[in-house]
Amino acid sequence: MKILLSLLLSLFVSVSWAEDLLVPISKFDNDSQQLTDSRVLEFWGYHNYDGSDNYQNILRMRFYNPLEAGDWRGRIRFDTAYASNYNSISSANNAGQYSAGNTLITIWGQDRTFLKPLGALVGGRVIFPFGNNGQWAVGPQLGWSFVPEVTSLLHVTDFSPLVRYMYGFDGKNNSFTANPNQPPLMRTLQLFPTIGFQLSPNTMLRFWDENGAVYNSAGGGWFVPIDAMVTHRFAKQWVFAVGASKQVIQTYPQYEWSTYAKISYNF
Repeated sequence: MKILLSLLLSLFVSVSWAEDLLVPISKFDNDSQQLTDSRVLEFWGYHNYDGSDNYQNILRMRFYNPLEAGDWRGRIRFDTAYASNYNSISSANNAGQYSAGNTLITIWGQDRTFLKPLGALVGGRVIFPFGNNGQWAVGPQLGWSFVPEVTSLLHVTDFSPLVRYMYGFDGKNNSFTANPNQPPLMRTLQLFPTIGFQLSPNTMLRFWDENGAVYNSAGGGWFVPIDAMVTHRFAKQWVFAVGASKQVIQTYPQYEWSTYAKISYNF
């Protein structure tokens, strides 16, 4: 009996301490409709390794812009990139030879009346076949943003989950016969359990913001990383960030590890 009481007391103390450390789920408020009207221009750099002596450097430009049409209000994001693939036996100069990377457009938002009951930001993404071996990909997405109503020891700023499904298909006159080096058609469920923490007035730590979990619905298999990014606002309109991602489950191969950095300008 004493052991049971001790366990119950320990459980009670642990739960109370966890609620102070984090934020109870019931204490989050759905903040998804509070979309910013700012425009953001970002420049990213990535260095990736797939675990098989293959490396990739990526230079990416990303631009956010507000959108509004009638009762619908949202945002659009445009990404374009250059990528360089090389390995340990490639020449040193090969790492600087960039070719077209993926280009994509993402739109999300919420109608103030019809879609309001969902409490989510509804949108979709299109990946163009540039740098993607002729493969198009499209898919819907749902996202939320929850902010805590109470403070916590870890200073949680938000919990912003996002779910996206991407479906790839060949472009006209593109096939494995004509283009045998193209990857399998994309059939992926993408999950981003993004959560943020305030480290200082101008510095934040964010998990699974840039890289999330991926499930391959075509052949099975999961890719689950640990992804963390530190962002610092060093001026009113300027933000610098560095991050890293490391796979912990990879039955669906993506990469072994990734490091990245960005600088963004808000206007």
